Amino acid sequence: MQGQGDFGGVAAIRVRTAGGILLLAHIAFVAWLMLRPLDVPWVTPPNLRPLAGIRADLALGWPAAVKPLGEGLGLLAPLGVLLPMAHGRLTVSPLASLLRTAAAACLISLGIALLQTGVPGRVVDVDSLLLNTAGAIVAHLLVVPAARARLRRWERLHEGLEAEPATFQEGLSQGRTPTIPRVGIAP
Repeated sequence: MQGQGDFGGVAAIRVRTAGGILLLAHIAFVAWLMLRPLDVPWVTPPNLRPLAGIRADLALGWPAAVKPLGEGLGLLAPLGVLLPMAHGRLTVSPLASLLRTAAAACLISLGIALLQTGVPGRVVDVDSLLLNTAGAIVAHLLVVPAARARLRRWERLHEGLEAEPATFQEGLSQGRTPTIPRVGIAP
């Protein structure tokens, strides 16, 4: 049975399957990238003050700040698109979808930060949590509403095309539509 707001058929299964596979692949890539031990001669202390690392990066100047801030924003940005894609709903509250995606990205980022505490050469940085979550939110806002609107238009178009030819051909083959006189209810 198709739930309310789901888009059905083979296309829905393909989108959800592709979203799920790409989501798992991206999370595996992020885990491999962020949980590898680093061979470094010294390690910076953990950053537990929000926005302190971002301010330090911005203090370096604009060209030097682009790389660390871009890496933080881009690491989990694909989750902003892949999580709704794996969920596969077309008619859902945009705010609820955004909040669900932001919460999931935040929890995944927090999980990575907690796992990094046991990896040599890696330290916890609360700003990476903020940047990762912000990246997923930005990607969600840029892609998901437009993609859902396009898929809804596509679904309406294909529903109309599938229904029209059958009705049109029936009208041609049968002639006029017969009228049925009203019948009263029996006592």
